[in-house]
Amino acid sequence: MTEIAVAELAQNLRDAIANLETTEGLEANGIVTRVGDGVAWVHGLREAGYSEVLEIETVDGVVEAFALNLMEDEIGAVILGQDSKVAAGNKVRLKGVILDVPVGEELLGRVVNPLGEPLDGGPAITTKQRGLVEREAIGVLGRKHVHEPMMTGIMAIDAMFPIGRGQRELIIGDRQTGKTAVAIDTMINQAKQKTGVINVYVAIGQKLSKVARLVDRLKSEGVMDQTIIVATGPSDPASLLYLAPYAGTAMGEYFRDKGGHALMIYDDLTKHAVAYRQMSLLLRRPPGREAFPGDVFYLHSRLLERSAKLSDELGAGSLTALPIIETQAGDISAYIPTNVISITDGQIFMETDLFNQGIRPAISAGLSVSRVGGDAQTKAVKSVSGHLKLGLSQFRELASFAQFGSDLDEATKNQIERGQRLTELLKQPQYSPLSIWEQSASIFAVNEGAFDRVPAGKIKDVQSALLTKLWADHKKDMETLNKGAEKVEGDIAKLIEKVAKAVAKGFEG
Repeated sequence: MTEIAVAELAQNLRDAIANLETTEGLEANGIVTRVGDGVAWVHGLREAGYSEVLEIETVDGVVEAFALNLMEDEIGAVILGQDSKVAAGNKVRLKGVILDVPVGEELLGRVVNPLGEPLDGGPAITTKQRGLVEREAIGVLGRKHVHEPMMTGIMAIDAMFPIGRGQRELIIGDRQTGKTAVAIDTMINQAKQKTGVINVYVAIGQKLSKVARLVDRLKSEGVMDQTIIVATGPSDPASLLYLAPYAGTAMGEYFRDKGGHALMIYDDLTKHAVAYRQMSLLLRRPPGREAFPGDVFYLHSRLLERSAKLSDELGAGSLTALPIIETQAGDISAYIPTNVISITDGQIFMETDLFNQGIRPAISAGLSVSRVGGDAQTKAVKSVSGHLKLGLSQFRELASFAQFGSDLDEATKNQIERGQRLTELLKQPQYSPLSIWEQSASIFAVNEGAFDRVPAGKIKDVQSALLTKLWADHKKDMETLNKGAEKVEGDIAKLIEKVAKAVAKGFEG
């Protein structure tokens, strides 16, 4: 552009601003002064509030944006969608609403973008209600302690790091270590166990082919009817990636506030923080550590604080969060991982070495923790899993120590052999969540030594045979145990031990 053209454009802009000031006023009207990379700078709009929706009049119609930077005589607005139609000189007016999204049962079974627009080729979605994308979290007095189990169906988690309804449990690890698999199995288990929990899966910058495969799988498992998927791809503007988890949370809060239960999965918050960093740098906010803005902790804390178990007065609903964070070379001390660890109520750490050894799910017994713990466990699973985490951690330490010497005492040998069987037992293929009775009976049999003579490589076979035999011959007892309200003791303990020892004889080698 020549100097004459630039000067002419600047003069036209000054004339437009002067005209706006004299005719319409700058309280509810403004003008775009410059635009680029999804951000429009607007002069005027003195009455605008944070996250308020702005309407930009372009030659092709109205384009919406929302106010993110509020300065003395200028606003930094993030454009919702593509910015190609927005140009300097466009008039801007306040829409009069805070950014919101459609919420309700109509979204169940659908794949939508963060604005509630369908991406699955289905009909347009019209809902009776809309929910604010950003809203204040429920206060302390509006909450109740986390005490109801959110069963994942994954034995290693339900036994050692139990998750309760209303809890926020971080899933963290390097890429391709099975983080999303844990979240998907938890979603499938809600349908399999008929818990009535609504799943909201938020894909942040994920490949849309991956989202399509997930949808097909959820349909084949019969889970899609109680699931909402909020999807954004790598090519979507940073504004949509930023909004995705907040929009998904608003959709989940609708069910929580009605007294229901919802499960939020954010896949993943690392990409969310990067999108926010991109927006912040474009808005000229000062960069801090790793070039992230100073409020990046608040970005995730105000999101995850919205997950809660509500008090009885508010309907006793719950919103449970499973945020996912991707680490680089297992570095959980990086900026974003440490932020989210300090916000959540525990973390499930997926270890690359375990994954490469074929231990799936590759959950580290030493670095994983649930800060709610036994309060969120059924009595049945709690009664058999007391020493599981400690035993597994000790076994992994002993196993690494024992490889340097063969002269071990009897107690150490027994501990290593029991640990090998526990490790094999906790291996679990994807898409096969286990019910309460299956987990309780399996762990009890190994703990009581019923499988001590079975080679470690045959543990999964003997477990399958035990569960088949128990269900075929003692279905009523197993159905009672599956309610989770009773400990594995007395007659039921004797029954499981007797059947386990009888089954084990066919596998001893």
